Amino acid sequence: MKKKLFIFSNESIFNHKGKFHCDNLDLKSTPEGLNKKFDINLLGRKSHKKRSHEIKVKNISIFSNIFSYISAAIKASKIPETKYLIISISPYTFIASLFIKLFGKKPIVYLRSDGFGEYKAILGKFGPVLYYLMFIITSSISNLISCRKYILKGKNGIVINPSQLDSAWLRKSKTPDLKKFKLLYVGRIRVEKGINSFVDLIKNKRDISLTIVGAEKETSYNINQSNVYIYPNQTNKNKLIKFYDDHNIFILPSFTEGHPMVLLEALARRRPVVIFEDIEHVIGKKKGVFVSKRNFSNLLGTLNHIRKNYKKIQKEMIKNKLPTNKEFIEKFTQSINDFS
Repeated sequence: MKKKLFIFSNESIFNHKGKFHCDNLDLKSTPEGLNKKFDINLLGRKSHKKRSHEIKVKNISIFSNIFSYISAAIKASKIPETKYLIISISPYTFIASLFIKLFGKKPIVYLRSDGFGEYKAILGKFGPVLYYLMFIITSSISNLISCRKYILKGKNGIVINPSQLDSAWLRKSKTPDLKKFKLLYVGRIRVEKGINSFVDLIKNKRDISLTIVGAEKETSYNINQSNVYIYPNQTNKNKLIKFYDDHNIFILPSFTEGHPMVLLEALARRRPVVIFEDIEHVIGKKKGVFVSKRNFSNLLGTLNHIRKNYKKIQKEMIKNKLPTNKEFIEKFTQSINDFS
């Protein structure tokens, strides 16, 4: 018999005729993967906007306010022989972790990104202070899993490498056209993702086009440039792979990242990646990732270097050892079971 695993998330989930949808692909794939070994109960925030990815997990509960969310956490905390997984630290999940501990259980907290950087991008100087308080308390009462060692800030925890890659992603890629810079960004249009400021960098640049894949449904954004093309979240894997193959360089302009899975997707499709200095830590031993300063002159120099050395860069990228989703889920499952 499978052991119960309650997963607490701060992500917004939309209920459409009994089917639940989210925009964050990780919130779909991770519970679905863990569902093979655990009896999953997923808790999230109620969304009134349509979302892209259907979460194929049987037991999902969504809540319109923090009081009903915490009430559900309290009820779940009283269930014997149960494990509790908290995805990222937010006010909702922070309070949930307190009540889980209060009822004698020790939650497992999965840190997918650097909350200090995210909260600074969203709330300014006050953001890191708020996150620091939540992080210090949560880490003292929880077991930690992280996608990067530095995110643990010296705390003990297990580090695993998230991935959405499977055999389809690792198939031979299409030879790109290098006449113009055809840049691709896959992700949400958010302040902390840096996409708005990047769009300003390439304004009125005729030889550079940018395709954005990931605009949330019914979400407004102020991007209106002739060289920028915007598409909604792509749920069809083969169509998403085609977006990568139809472009020659992937851009990841985020101010903060933990273990960006779009980076792995770009490398799997042999597309060089440009990032900025804020997230140099994501490179590790990966081949084909280039760092630019946040100004057009330096960006153009980086793009020209990539185009001039494209074939050589692609040959180096073949050496990358990229994690797969199967490996990720296996290690995640083992990590949860290892915690008492």
